Amino acid sequence: MKVMIRRNASGELSAYVPKKDLEEPIVSMEKESMWGGIVTLGNGWILELPEMDADTRLPITVDARKSGG
Repeated sequence: MKVMIRRNASGELSAYVPKKDLEEPIVSMEKESMWGGIVTLGNGWILELPEMDADTRLPITVDARKSGG
């Protein structure tokens, strides 16, 4: 699914899913750089993000895979 990852003015990361009109904060990351790892959103969704450079500029839209139920 297409997911936009962005950082707000206070530096917090969030994910926006246009098809669901859903924006949730990223509450945990498997990897420090987040790319190529698993992130957990505030609503409990678990997303697998693609491998990208650690210095990838935000905001960016990526293809993520939802894991779990």
